[in-house]
Amino acid sequence: MTIAIVTDSTSSLSPADAQALGIHVVPVSVVLGAKVYTEGVDVTADMITEALGSFVPVSTSRPSAETFEAVYRSLILSGATEIVSVHLSSKISGTLESAQLAAKRVAVPVHAIDSLQVGLATGYAAGRAARAAHDGKPIEEVVAAAKNAGKVSTVLVYVDSLEYLRRGGRIGTAAALVGSALSVKPILTLEDGIVAPLEKVRTASKALNRLIALTVEKRNLIEGDFDLGVQHLGALEPAVMVAERLADAFDRDVVPVDEVGASLGAHLGPGMIGVTIAAR
Repeated sequence: MTIAIVTDSTSSLSPADAQALGIHVVPVSVVLGAKVYTEGVDVTADMITEALGSFVPVSTSRPSAETFEAVYRSLILSGATEIVSVHLSSKISGTLESAQLAAKRVAVPVHAIDSLQVGLATGYAAGRAARAAHDGKPIEEVVAAAKNAGKVSTVLVYVDSLEYLRRGGRIGTAAALVGSALSVKPILTLEDGIVAPLEKVRTASKALNRLIALTVEKRNLIEGDFDLGVQHLGALEPAVMVAERLADAFDRDVVPVDEVGASLGAHLGPGMIGVTIAAR
């Protein structure tokens, strides 16, 4: 039995990590003005930052069922006997639906998994499924590894403005914060796959301090080891500061810092800083 692992480009996996893990990444489309780009191919986070700053309309489009079908068929031709397809929360994107439609059109079982997460947390779920498959685990354990990773992951995000989430329709229950004083800096999370407000802080510096403190609180609830990463859009310096303080708090040499992908950046906006922590 050969199990193939698929995810989408919102999972924040670098090409090197995806290749090392044997994960096949299906790209999301990003629309800047009237031009359509392919994430991971011809659109960058810098382009998103520039477009948002210039008030150019920015949106994203899920991969089509036909795109997923082509990927699945290619994997089957390469010898896959089962496929595990791990995607961002179905409550904020229709990507999973496209994967499910494609799954009905191919000859081998495709297990389309809703991670109920975004970004690195979805990437962790796909990565754990890939490791389980590499270790020769049965399909039930590979699927369970992906689902469990979503359950034990926490995403904490500081956004400089809720405007970009509002524009993209991904704001979830954080909509209650729209119209708050401009000085309020929200910290968001995902609750059952939906973007939700966690705290409101008066300044950016206090928000970043709370982001760090909340991550430490989450870590204290974890028994054993954990995965941890920091992402940002156009906010490298404060993101590095957050990562360095977390590295000190957790006695780690380094906490990875990466710029968020174009598809997530389009909805979170410049200045966002996110921390993802997941028990192993």
